[in-house]
Amino acid sequence: MLDETDTVKEEYDRLTHPPAEAQIDFGVTEVVHEGKVKDIHCLILSFPFSNGGFVTPLPAENQECFLEGIKLLFAQVGFVPRELRLDNLSAAVVKARGHGQETIFTDGFQRFASHYGFEPIACNPRKGNEKGHVENKVGYVRYNFFTPSPVVQDLTHLRELLFKHCQDDHLRMHYKKGICIADLIKEEKKYGLALPEKEYPVFNKTLVSANKYGEVRIDGKEIHIPNSYHYTQLYVIKYWDDFKVVSPQGEMLYKGPRPYMNRSREIPWQSILKNWMRKPRSITYSRYFPYLPGRIAHHLNSESMKLRKERADWLQSLIIKYSMQEIDERFYELLAVDDKENGNESLHDSIAHPYDVNWSIYDSLQPLNHSLKGEEVENV
Repeated sequence: MLDETDTVKEEYDRLTHPPAEAQIDFGVTEVVHEGKVKDIHCLILSFPFSNGGFVTPLPAENQECFLEGIKLLFAQVGFVPRELRLDNLSAAVVKARGHGQETIFTDGFQRFASHYGFEPIACNPRKGNEKGHVENKVGYVRYNFFTPSPVVQDLTHLRELLFKHCQDDHLRMHYKKGICIADLIKEEKKYGLALPEKEYPVFNKTLVSANKYGEVRIDGKEIHIPNSYHYTQLYVIKYWDDFKVVSPQGEMLYKGPRPYMNRSREIPWQSILKNWMRKPRSITYSRYFPYLPGRIAHHLNSESMKLRKERADWLQSLIIKYSMQEIDERFYELLAVDDKENGNESLHDSIAHPYDVNWSIYDSLQPLNHSLKGEEVENV
């Protein structure tokens, strides 16, 4: 007879796994990128029948990354499993199984599963043993593929390294069957589903509103979207790596990498300059003014609102052809060309160099300095 303080141990059944049945889960591990240690989310697909595993790195665990990761893994395997067992991930599950009700999957994941033809099976809450194979595979990958932490260039480079690791790993013998894992995967392919002719387009479309500063919240960060103040509502379309903001009429207002990609975004100078032409008084107070190169910032910082507007218009005519850095580097050359072509002397005749240097003096001395080295000329 059990004492009240005794706990009842739950007995588990040893599960059998037919071919073409897979399990999937995320695991977090470390890599070295640009001299720093970074956490990487790895999506791992395992096949209990063959003991085969496939891995792909992703920047996050949201639905777009999750579905895009499954697509990549299916492509690596070469077929689609008939059943896919997963945990109650928020990217796939709205409500876990319980109280006589079946699992409720997200609409996006359900459409994805229907497109590829596999049957999704979510584990019971707190029943990790139901996907024990992939949980063990997560640990196996972490200790065998990421020890020591690999030095990588980007996600593409890491994906290639991991795929090579998986291919090499499949050359070992199955721990029980004594058959090469790669051969067992080929056997599973006979029972699996063919990859569809068309890939499933993974994206998430939501309706949002910009705040009074023209900012839209993307992945927890406020991002300035030029001209967003014209619209009461906007569509944000998120892909696993990029996003775009579209007006209700279908006009694309902005496109860039999602914040967690840690990639630089282009500053939309053309729309910014257009706005500055309408409000020249706001130029020096704009969030973008500190990002201007020195010569151009000095050029726009005129007390005359008329000159500010004209000079913003001049910059806008150049930004179509040149980058802001190129305009800064060729600043005086482009000013001279504009004066010559348009006779627009009033626009530039009051310009002084930002450091009050009379460059004409040095221009007159240039023939005398032709024998100097490049770095010496720059330091004159």
